[in-house]
Amino acid sequence: MKSIAVYSSKGGVGKTSTSVNLSYASAIRGNRTLLCDMDAQGAASFYYKVSTQGKFTKKQLLKGKFQKHIQPTTYPNLDLLPAHFSFRNLDLVLGDENGHEFTQLLAKLSNEYDVIIFDCPPGMSTLSEKLITTVQKVVIPVIPTTLSIRALAQLVRFFDKTGTDRKKMSAFFSMVERRKKMHVETVMSYRKKKVFLKTHIPYLADVEKMGITRQPVAVSNPGSPASVAYDRLWMECCKRKHSA
Repeated sequence: MKSIAVYSSKGGVGKTSTSVNLSYASAIRGNRTLLCDMDAQGAASFYYKVSTQGKFTKKQLLKGKFQKHIQPTTYPNLDLLPAHFSFRNLDLVLGDENGHEFTQLLAKLSNEYDVIIFDCPPGMSTLSEKLITTVQKVVIPVIPTTLSIRALAQLVRFFDKTGTDRKKMSAFFSMVERRKKMHVETVMSYRKKKVFLKTHIPYLADVEKMGITRQPVAVSNPGSPASVAYDRLWMECCKRKHSA
């Protein structure tokens, strides 16, 4: 089973659109896929038209009483564990043992799913630390701007400080605008660094319209540059073994 966290400490870099589109790309290839919406804002749940049913809180999640709340999406092989507003306080109830709760979560689901993807909230927190140290791969959207590059550098230092293997890291440029000189120059400057995947996600209306269509780009606009890019990103994530 593959476990992936889509994460950046910086907000507005395309984490949720990445999580939604990667989970769809995984599912259409026949992988039993679960997307876990860990952001209290519930954007991934919104995109997939899934809401919490019954009483489901952060404490139930961490006690392992979450499986009955997993819901199917309208797409084959793709389920979703929806977010709950109480997730905003997950840090307050996480235990001291690093990653223990999420290790148990993954163990419970290992026979049911081939791929589990976590859509993580922004910010450096106990929640993000535990997910980063628990999953097999961390996929990091990076806008080609100074602050987004800085956030990646901080994450690299965090990996080193916690003794987390850098090989887990797979960064990629997100929301790339070819018309912006700064974007082009930044991509050119960093594209050969081992941490970066080759695939870039363009800044296109197709991605922004996900909030209206509430569908992955490959469904609302199959064959579009954004759809093709997300599919390539998924395939590259699957093949990637080394980073730095």
